Amino acid sequence: MNKYGILNSSIAKVLADLGHTDKICIGDCGLPVPNGVEKIDLALRFGEPLFIEVAKEVAKNMQIEKIYLAPETASKNPKQWEALKEVFPEDKVEWVMLKDHEQLKAMEKDCKTVIRTGEVTPFSNIILQSGVIF
Repeated sequence: MNKYGILNSSIAKVLADLGHTDKICIGDCGLPVPNGVEKIDLALRFGEPLFIEVAKEVAKNMQIEKIYLAPETASKNPKQWEALKEVFPEDKVEWVMLKDHEQLKAMEKDCKTVIRTGEVTPFSNIILQSGVIF
């Protein structure tokens, strides 16, 4: 049994298996998951767990070189954007520009997994790209 870190065995395995430039997605409870992409469902009830709690914990345990966000996160959910800026440096953000975060949803098909949270605020979705630790 782990003494620290992520206790969810599915998330821990995904993180351990990531290579350089592999991607994972963390999303709100309404984010659709493409066929063929693994879904790790953490949603317990509306609002639990919060998106930002999951993102913070994953960030502690993953080497991240880039994050992808829809611009609607900043414009339509500024509270979430402010919380994300506390976790991820802004110079790591790449904005995906198609209307209504359609490009971000399209990018999910290239993710190793989508982690579904209980988040119920709009545009609480992020794709994390793995860096290399050496």
